[in-house]
Amino acid sequence: MKYNQDKKVTTPLSNRRGGGGEAFYSFVIKETRHILRDKRTMLILFGMPVVLMLLFGFAITNDVKNVRTVVVTSQMDHQTQAAVNRLAASEYFTIITTVPTPRDAEMMIRSQKADISLTPKPHPQPHSRASSGMGSGYTWQIMVDGSDPNMAQQWTAYAQAILSQPISGKKYILPSPIGMGPGVRLLYNPRMKSAYNFVPAIMGMLLLLICAMMTSVSIVREKEQGTMEVLLVSPVRPLMIIVAKAVPYLVQALIILVIILVMSATVLDVPLQGSVGWIMVVSLIYIMLALSLGLLISNIAKTQFVALLVSAMVLLLPTVMLSGMLFPVESMPVILQWISAVIPPRYYIEAMRKLMIMGVGIEQVWREVAVLAGMTALLLVVSLKKFKQRL
Repeated sequence: MKYNQDKKVTTPLSNRRGGGGEAFYSFVIKETRHILRDKRTMLILFGMPVVLMLLFGFAITNDVKNVRTVVVTSQMDHQTQAAVNRLAASEYFTIITTVPTPRDAEMMIRSQKADISLTPKPHPQPHSRASSGMGSGYTWQIMVDGSDPNMAQQWTAYAQAILSQPISGKKYILPSPIGMGPGVRLLYNPRMKSAYNFVPAIMGMLLLLICAMMTSVSIVREKEQGTMEVLLVSPVRPLMIIVAKAVPYLVQALIILVIILVMSATVLDVPLQGSVGWIMVVSLIYIMLALSLGLLISNIAKTQFVALLVSAMVLLLPTVMLSGMLFPVESMPVILQWISAVIPPRYYIEAMRKLMIMGVGIEQVWREVAVLAGMTALLLVVSLKKFKQRL
């Protein structure tokens, strides 16, 4: 205990720097009020998840629907007509018109008036009835717009599966929802809805961007405005200051996660097959990783603009292109597969697809959880050490 010249008792320095719970909560409340006061931040935090969920759920989709179809009627009979009617009765194809020759159908596709054309062709071989699956000696020539190869393959597969369905009496056996024909069974996503793929991917992208971007901007703003030094001379330790600034974003990230899960189950009709508790636990680890990454970005950036730019370039592009969100990692070149191995959203998206869509237990995602936990610990240690050195 030290005394000054007037014999007045002063507070020990260790106690002053240690701070207390009330000071820590006051910093949390301060940051929370700052977030709630900023309308633009609130719009980004809660508006962007809803908009992206609606866009990827309804607008941005690779589902096969309403494919513009033209039928060549030069060699039609009642059985081929029945197959065409069955095609039109599905939700995948729309018969826009019929033409007399294949040349006319090709011109319609070239002029962007149709996507696919169907032409019945005689098949005189004796095994044609069994091979065609239509009960007649006909096969189908399919001409399709191949400017988008992926969609062209899907359209062709769906059309072949529907046209190959057998006819029972006067009733047409409609194709199964997957449009894959008999003998094929798809697990976990029988209707081939793209929302099953996009929902886990959106979760990985949003939680990383919001947590990392908002945390980095929040800390950089204090440095840019010169208020960080004021905070550091407060009775709260520097580590507690950083934790207090991250707590509101942690809570908001959990709220956003709940919003996404509710929208996926109600609006997008994507069921939660796995344990909601384990989904929250794995998401919490991922959120901690994102907050640690935001702290690391705040050590690099000196202005809010630089923090936003680094967040967009370092986080957004790799997440969209290399995490498996849109493109399969297995189809990428080897060098890009190695780069994707260090991208955290890749493991979170894989874990969420297994937990949410497949409904597996936590033991089936231990590898992804271990990688996320290891990355979180590494980023947190490096970020805190770098932060202390800079200050």
